[in-house]
Amino acid sequence: MKSSVIINPRYEETDQMGIIYHGNYFTWFEVARSKFFKDIGYSYRDLESENVILPVIDVGCTYIKPAHYDVDVRVETEIYLFKGVKFGLKYSVFENDTNLLLAHGYTLHGFVDKEMKPINIKKKNKKVFDIISNSFEGVK
Repeated sequence: MKSSVIINPRYEETDQMGIIYHGNYFTWFEVARSKFFKDIGYSYRDLESENVILPVIDVGCTYIKPAHYDVDVRVETEIYLFKGVKFGLKYSVFENDTNLLLAHGYTLHGFVDKEMKPINIKKKNKKVFDIISNSFEGVK
C-alpha cells in the first residue's frame, strides 16, 4: 500500500539560497509516516496507547532536485521492510504539480515498548502485525 500527503513548504523552511533546507525533509518524512499509519487504520496514538513505540534506528535521504518555498510537494510512503522487531518505510518526494522527483529516502524503525525494550510485534500485538502485514506488498 502506498500513502501520500501534500505539504506546502513554508518560508521558514528555506535556506539562504531560497530552497528548502535539507533537514526539513526528515520532518516531512515524519508527517508522511503519521499519515501512512492513519491510512492503514492505526495511528501513532493508537500504537502508543498499546505500549508500542517506533524509534528511528536508521534514516537516509538522497536529494535530486531542490524543493522551493510555497511549491507544494507530495510525499509518497510505503513499506520496504517488515520483520517481527523492525520495519522500514521508503519515501519519495515529488513536486506535486509537475510530478518531478525531488528526493527519496527511508526510515528504519524498531518496535519497542515504553521501557525501550525490543518487542516482536507479531507476538505483542497480532492486530497491529496483521494491519501492517496487509499493507506490505513484499515477502512476509
